[in-house]
Amino acid sequence: MTTLFKRRAFKTVAGSVSLALGLLLSGCMGPGEAVSPPAPPASGALQLMPLGDSITDGYSIPGGYRIELFRKLSARVAGLDFVGSQENGPSALLDRDHEGHSGWRIDQLAAQVDGWLDGHPPHTILLMIGTNDLIQNRDPANAPARLGALLDQMSARRPEARILVASLPPLANAAQNAWVERFNAALPGVVKTRADQGKKVAFVDVGAALTLADLADGVHPDAGGYSKLADVWEQALLNTPGALTP
Repeated sequence: MTTLFKRRAFKTVAGSVSLALGLLLSGCMGPGEAVSPPAPPASGALQLMPLGDSITDGYSIPGGYRIELFRKLSARVAGLDFVGSQENGPSALLDRDHEGHSGWRIDQLAAQVDGWLDGHPPHTILLMIGTNDLIQNRDPANAPARLGALLDQMSARRPEARILVASLPPLANAAQNAWVERFNAALPGVVKTRADQGKKVAFVDVGAALTLADLADGVHPDAGGYSKLADVWEQALLNTPGALTP
């Protein structure tokens, strides 16, 4: 089974049980016959976790930047495997797994991320989070510190995983965008502090690639904006040592 055409029935034990029941009822399997457990990832597969909020999910364009990024990377990386508990995107996106949660803030990701990292262990994580902290006015001044704590938590849970940390795209609301600019200005230092401690983190200036003209609704990218995000992520992955190595 290739990672490009993952069959959901075999990704969980529950899927195997359902399959067994179906075969038994259809007469294709006897009551004493066993069903194979879920197949593990293909040898050498690169597990890549897109992690964040609605921009990772692909608000307004299901799949978002993941559509173009998967197309670009699958031509370069044998066994590329997007991982996560969520799934969406068009048929053109052959691997629709992700961990993008619309409307979520940094603290909400922190409350759940350990389970996701355990359930879908990634080699590399593409992290873009913080926009909802600023839109929702959730203590925006301390959003960079919360992100730093999230990086510490994730690095402790999966010390071998590489985490690429994105700056945020602009917002059409001027007051909110002022907070985006402050957040983005603080982010390189937050990441460098962790990198200097030996954590496998790197800063990616995703936000600098987009302008207000690339937004569909003042918050989320349009098709062209998502394409730009895919380009920036691709270059960051190619230029970060070990990011594309299982």
